[in-house]
This record gives sequence, structure tokens and C-alpha cells, in this order.
Amino acid sequence: MPNDLKMKDGARPGQNPIKRFFTTNSKSSNQHLLQEAQANLDLVAETGYKPELKRNYSVISLLGVGFGLTNSWFGVLGSLVAGISSGGPMVIIYGILIVAAFSTCIGITLSELASAYPNAAGQIYWAGKLAPTKYSRISSYVTGLFLCVGSTFTTASIAISIATAVVGMWSLNHPDHEIKTWEVFVVYEVFTFALMFLNIWEKPLPAISKCALYVSLLSFLIITITVPAMHKGEFQSARFVFVEFENATGWSSPAIAFIVGLINPNWSFSCLDAATHIAEESLTPETDIPKAILGTVIIGFITSFTYSIAVFFSLTDLDAIFNSTTGVPIMDIFYQATRSKAAAIGLEFLILLTACLCSVQCQIWCSRSIWSFSRDKGLPFSNIWSKVNTKTGNVVNAQLFQNFWVAVIGCIYLASTTAFNSILVSCVTFLLLSYIPPTLFLVFQRNNIKHGPFWLNQVGLASNIGLLVWATFAFTFYNFPAVMPAASGNMNYSSLVFGLVVIFAVFDWYFRARHQYISVEERASTKIEESSLEQQSDDSNKDKSVVSQVES
Repeated sequence: MPNDLKMKDGARPGQNPIKRFFTTNSKSSNQHLLQEAQANLDLVAETGYKPELKRNYSVISLLGVGFGLTNSWFGVLGSLVAGISSGGPMVIIYGILIVAAFSTCIGITLSELASAYPNAAGQIYWAGKLAPTKYSRISSYVTGLFLCVGSTFTTASIAISIATAVVGMWSLNHPDHEIKTWEVFVVYEVFTFALMFLNIWEKPLPAISKCALYVSLLSFLIITITVPAMHKGEFQSARFVFVEFENATGWSSPAIAFIVGLINPNWSFSCLDAATHIAEESLTPETDIPKAILGTVIIGFITSFTYSIAVFFSLTDLDAIFNSTTGVPIMDIFYQATRSKAAAIGLEFLILLTACLCSVQCQIWCSRSIWSFSRDKGLPFSNIWSKVNTKTGNVVNAQLFQNFWVAVIGCIYLASTTAFNSILVSCVTFLLLSYIPPTLFLVFQRNNIKHGPFWLNQVGLASNIGLLVWATFAFTFYNFPAVMPAASGNMNYSSLVFGLVVIFAVFDWYFRARHQYISVEERASTKIEESSLEQQSDDSNKDKSVVSQVES
């Protein structure tokens, strides 16, 4: 490798992302080929994984995946009642501050790991890499299972937000119409599979990710400016927004009510690992992924905090929000503020567009999580889900697999319309649980592992501990019932889901995975199928040829 291509801590150089976005000359094309070939060689040499996806994601595209999925300002409104019923607007306002602080800890931890060990498997790979050899396989397997379940539930939660928005827009314009559960369910299923087709072909995905970023930010600006500007009547007082505590949960303890309500802002900052699973589609993941993760947290905090204040000052009737006839409380706030159905529906359409692009990013993340886990035989029939479609260049089988389970989860909504809160809890808690194993091992291995370009020493250690504390806290309290007294119709079923996943994990590990699952050490030492090794050798020779040709 030429000296001018070497960087400190093993990082590979990358073009300026803005320049790369606008430039397509032959020189930059050759540079791209050189970097892609070198990145693929490094992937094979360091991990034993076969490069199968094109490296077309720039830092802006990665930020599009990260923020386009996390979409904190959209997350606040998507689960508005879950937070506002636990204490009013102040729960969400202060909840954003609390969750953003711990999300920074999560972001720093994930960035350190992604910078040191960029891999599409993300926390699955890190758990196996950092764990003691005795526990490497089981730690990686459990982490992967939690990630796949959490990402699937996240996809379902966004699909429900889309479905309720569509039906709610119709209901606002037809006040005599009574919303039926099956209507929301049908829209849920239609959008789940319709948006799937945007994920079939790999080539347009980076551009779609950029579009998700730009549409989200533009929608945020339009709504945040329009709602106060068109507001009719008096604004709410600062006391109402920042001080008054309205507990509608039935919990006698205000503290418990407040904590349960944190699921709203926590959902708004979830999925911070999304960009890490695009590592094998980035030229310089060691530096670009940390930028995307921390950029997601920073933009998420600014947009969600600003947006929430603008909306809550414009709210006129809190009781009407609790008893929404449209099923879309944020659209009711728009209508209260503007006194115009056309304006309310127009603003809600921006949210719907943002949600659809958010769903696409979520499917990208979820399908790659399933695909990368299946490469190591993490799921039953992994040989199917780990295939990359040669015609589309994408993980189509994994995409179909996750869409099937998202469709199944939608049936929960038919059984209980209050199950949405349980779905929110499941996606948040399973993702937090998937961060625990690699972070726990990182705390004890910080001085004994390779450091990437992004490494924060003592600040990093404090962030690691902050992640572990927050994940434990959230998992404990988020499984409490959202309202009291608890009954079958309003029960928090997330603990039941967790129990079912644990039962599946025990049986699958004992009867299948403990015999089939490939550890990090086995993969790195190339103890895999001979045919795969031959293909890797061919690919490596091609990459070496590209490096030689471009250098000459």
C-alpha cells in the first residue's frame, strides 16, 4: 500500500463528502475504485467476510440512514400520547433533555466500536470480537437475536404511525366517519409491502437516504414555522409547557408516571446503530460512521426540542388530544392551531412523507441486520437469508423475511389497539439490550484492543458506563404497564414478547445454533465452507488487480 494512503490508527483516506457528491470525473472514479478495492481487501484480511455489497454510501448518505431512521422530531409526534399522558408536555420536554444526554453516551460508544471494527454486523460482531473466547459465540448470538427482533419491531412501529396518519387524514376530512381497527390494519400492510419495493435495488438506496435526510429537515422547518405563524388565539403559557404536570396514567406515583412516559423521547432517539450496519457499503467507515451517528444525535436533539416547544405552545385543548377522534393527536394540534382542515392535512402530509422515507431507512437497517446475522448461521434457514441477489445487488431475501414478520406483528394491532405502546417498548428495549454485551466487554477491554480514529479515552469510558446504566434502567421501567389499573386491553405486552424471545433463543441455541453458529475466531481463521473461500480468493485477486491498475 503506498505511503500516501496510510493514515494513523489504520484509517483509510476519503474524499470530501461534498466534493464526492457533486464530482463524477474519471480521477475521482479511479480514486473510488482504489478505495473500494482496498477496503474490500481489508475486510477479508481482518474478518474473513466476503465483500458482497457495493461501497456507494458517502458520509451524507450514512447520515441519511441514521437520521432518516431515528428522525427524532418525527418520533416525538409519532408516539405523542404515550408521553403526554404521563405528565403533559413537560414530560416530553425534559424527557428529550434526559434521553439526548444518554443517547450521546450511546452514540459515543457505538462510534468507538464502529471506528475500531467497522462491520455490517455491528454489535453482533463486536460482542463476539471483544468477549472472552469461552463466551464469544453465545454473546454474539444473543446480541444478534435481540438486534433482529428490535429492528423488526421498530419497522412495525413506523408502519403503524404511517397507517394511523393515512386513516386519520381521511377522518379529519370526514368527521362522521368512525375509524375501524381493520382499516388501520389494511393500510399498515399495504404500506409495509409497497415501501419494500424501494429496497429491492441497491443502486438508488444512497440517493434515497439523502432524500430522507433532506425531506425530514425541510418538513421540520415548514411545520415548526407554520404552526406558530398560523396559530389563532392565545398561545399556551410557559408554565403549561415547562412546569405543569398532568398525570393521566392512573399511576399514583408521579415519578413512575414520568419514567413510563420517557418511552416517547426514547423512541425518538432509538436505532442509533443504524449506520453501523452500512459499514461494508462505505469507503471510509472508520471515520464516516462516527460522524453519521453523532450527527444523528445532535440534529435529533435540536429538531425534537425546537419542534416540541413550538407545537406545545400552540396547543389549545389538551383533553381533545387525549380523546382524539382522528387517532392522530399531532394533526389535532395542527387543526387547533390553524383552524384549517386543509392546513392540518397539508402539514400531516409532510409528516406522512417523512414517515415513509423513515420506513425505507428502517427496512434498509433491519434487512442488513438480518443478513449479517445470517452470514454466521444466526437464524434458522440462514443459507436463504444470507444470500445477496446478484441482479439487484441487495439483500432481497432478508428484506422479504423481515417484511413477513412485520406483517405478522401488524396482527397484534387487530387484537388490541393499545398494543402500539408495547411495540414501542419492545423496539426500544431489545435494541438497548443488544448494546449491552459489546459495551460491557469494551469497558474491561478498552486498553487491550485496537483503537480506531475515533477514540475518546476517559470520556469514552464514562459513555460506556452511561450506556450500561441507561439500558438497565430503561429495560426495568419500560416493562411497567403504561396505565393503571392494568387489564388485558391496556396491558404492556413487551415483557411477554421478551419471554417468548428468550424461550426461542434457548431452544434454538440448544438444538441448532450451538452446532452451526460461526464465531468471530472461526470466521477470521477461515474455517468456513471451501466454496466460499474459493470465491473470496477470486474476489481478493480482483481487488488486488484493481489496486495495481489504478495505482499504475
